Amino acid sequence: MRAVELQEHGGPEVLNIVQAEPPEPRAGQVAIDALWAGVNFADVKARAEGYRVASLPYRPGLEVSGRIRTVGEGVEGLRVGQEVAALVDSGGYAEVVLAEAATVFPLPDKLDLRTAATLPTVLPTAHALIHEVGRLRAGESVLVHGAAGGIGTAAGQLARAAGAGAVYGVVSTDAKAEYALKHGYDEVFRTETFAEEVRRATGGRGVDLILDPVGGDTLRHGLDALAVFGRLVSFGNASGAEPWRAGQPELYAQGRSIGGFSVLALAQTAPDALRALTERALRTVSEGKVSLPVTAEFPLSDAANAHQLMGERVSTGKLLLRIPA
Repeated sequence: MRAVELQEHGGPEVLNIVQAEPPEPRAGQVAIDALWAGVNFADVKARAEGYRVASLPYRPGLEVSGRIRTVGEGVEGLRVGQEVAALVDSGGYAEVVLAEAATVFPLPDKLDLRTAATLPTVLPTAHALIHEVGRLRAGESVLVHGAAGGIGTAAGQLARAAGAGAVYGVVSTDAKAEYALKHGYDEVFRTETFAEEVRRATGGRGVDLILDPVGGDTLRHGLDALAVFGRLVSFGNASGAEPWRAGQPELYAQGRSIGGFSVLALAQTAPDALRALTERALRTVSEGKVSLPVTAEFPLSDAANAHQLMGERVSTGKLLLRIPA
């Protein structure tokens, strides 16, 4: 089989196609003949910085869709030939992918394999940010950083479906602003001035919920943009800054709170909770509440160009790799 592998960390050029024997599932696993793989910013960080990479060589890729090839011992409820989406710890950029059965999800009716590949990391994350962790209530306002990305696209639509009173986004370019305004956002602000813009848009009140994958100074300014009893949910540190800590002075006076979420960490620590979350999230697609556009796709052999596009921070929506030759 073909797979994308890196022998050293660096730019997109370190991604190379290799030939390997198809892996066989161990107990509790399935092997999937992958048709599509999602491209995520975590893959870019793994390639460039070693994020979550225990050792080299390393095969990136966290989400795939395809058909089950073989089933390991003890696996129930999954069968050979079944169309599924899967969240994997790594190795998704390959023709055959191993996945723990607990993170393999049979596709609901009317959900095609190409669309399914966009969902395993993005949709459960967005659902958790809006509902399980963010606890958005009808009529409340929400601000989403990275509004034109995959998670931002889904979160804006989920917030709207939940009855949010106002859905604000934060982006870095005019093109991203235009995209976000077409996918559920009422108003879009720029990264450098979002805190001031929030106060303007809300008459000085602030927003009830902020979703922040950036960290660093962005998180600090976000706290200043929260309403009384507002919540901020951190789900990444794309800035690469040292973690910024908040305590009694920042939180107590106005009853603000900070939460956090990682779909990959949840998969490791509470797979049953992840399965229930993902099943709830997938229903929102079947019900027409969420649509995640694929804005670019690349053949597996062109993974480097997919990483180049995502690394330049100009992409919107979701990027996919097409696995079959």
